Amino acid sequence: MVLNQSCIWKKLNHIELAVENSLNGKGEPIPFVPARDIEILIPGQLTPKKGLSSKEGQARLLHDLASIELQAMELGLRTLTEFTDAPEGFRAELAAITLSEAKHLRLCLQGMEKLGFKWGDWAAHTMLWSATAAEDSLLDRVLIVHRYLEGSGLDAGDTLLKRLGGVLDSPLQSISKIILTEEIEHVEFGSRWYRELCKQEKIDPQEDFANRMEALRWRMPKRIEKISRQYRAQAGFTNFELDYLENLRNEICKHQHQPQNH
Repeated sequence: MVLNQSCIWKKLNHIELAVENSLNGKGEPIPFVPARDIEILIPGQLTPKKGLSSKEGQARLLHDLASIELQAMELGLRTLTEFTDAPEGFRAELAAITLSEAKHLRLCLQGMEKLGFKWGDWAAHTMLWSATAAEDSLLDRVLIVHRYLEGSGLDAGDTLLKRLGGVLDSPLQSISKIILTEEIEHVEFGSRWYRELCKQEKIDPQEDFANRMEALRWRMPKRIEKISRQYRAQAGFTNFELDYLENLRNEICKHQHQPQNH
């Protein structure tokens, strides 16, 4: 059991078996929210972060990354469990990606320990998991998880690498580079299969992207990082999709800067 197991290390120890079971149609029950062994808050309630010049600030960032990688691992398992009729090639690739997310999670946990901190020293959120729903279609899930959530990770990773220029001798540097490089491949998986699934359903992927984003964006986390056209292009995003996402980001930023009426 992974989704219904609270201990993060037991989740990691059981993930390979859980993926194998899901591939064989024996996935565990899907919880409303996966079990946790730390405090869960909404993002606005999380404590402010310290700067990356301090070990605590570096460890906190690794803690936040660990929470994201944990949810990515669990979301991969969820999709494998819920979409047993998905194409065999899709399921095989997703299984490998899910195990890759587990590797990223382990790297973050080990990096925190090297800095003198541990999982649970801070609270976390489950907003990525909450962006998905039982009624999702496979195209919905691919768009939400692999193209929006993980795609946003490429934007954040680009920003992070630039911030790390002056941070020396920290496990955060090597870990963030590994994660960003491999996440490009994860997002490319989503772009490629998004178009393949659209082809199978005989729909235009460009038209569908805009329509599906409009329908689903309201339950996905709002992201304001600058869109990384470079990394997203490597991951299979078209210019039309990149322009759409930049317009969406500008709309979100504009709304956040508007004065609120009380």
